[in-house]
Amino acid sequence: MCVVFEDDSRLYIHSSILSEYNLKEGMNVPEEAVGEIKEANEYRKARERALYLLDGRDYSFKELYEKLEANYSDDICMNVCKKLAEMRLIDDRRYGELRARELFEVKRVGMFKAKQELRRRGLSDSIIKEVVEPYADEEESFARLEQLVERKYERYLTDEKGVKKVRSALLRQGYSYSEIKAVLDLYDLDFEDE
Repeated sequence: MCVVFEDDSRLYIHSSILSEYNLKEGMNVPEEAVGEIKEANEYRKARERALYLLDGRDYSFKELYEKLEANYSDDICMNVCKKLAEMRLIDDRRYGELRARELFEVKRVGMFKAKQELRRRGLSDSIIKEVVEPYADEEESFARLEQLVERKYERYLTDEKGVKKVRSALLRQGYSYSEIKAVLDLYDLDFEDE
């Protein structure tokens, strides 16, 4: 609905806001109420946008806040995100568990890269520590790295240049030097310089 003020300025308001504030045609609205109505309308828009985004995928509190921040005020973004967190539509722990599983099991990244990625997505250190714990077992980490090298990088282990490329790629994937060395030692590379 379009609300036209005496100075001919216009404000488009959702019908639910009109009924909430009991606005009728020709009605005089006090100046302070206009600000409250505008804020309620912006909050509704931001909430609808947030719900639309959450329909597509999960977001961390920080990610959703940053998405909304591009179009809405800080106060409105914070209020919307807090309300959605109370309703458990935003849950950083659940989000972290999903991302950790994706990073370790699908993308097969190392511990360092996984923690870095989760931190970048706005998760707290305590949540990060909790969600990566199931993947912290050294034997399982070694097995994941071994499988990654076998599937993706084994064909490059034919010369010294290829080994250096594989080592660099695995470092970027977040694996430690010791983990990489241990896996590459399985290939009995006699030309390896390190």
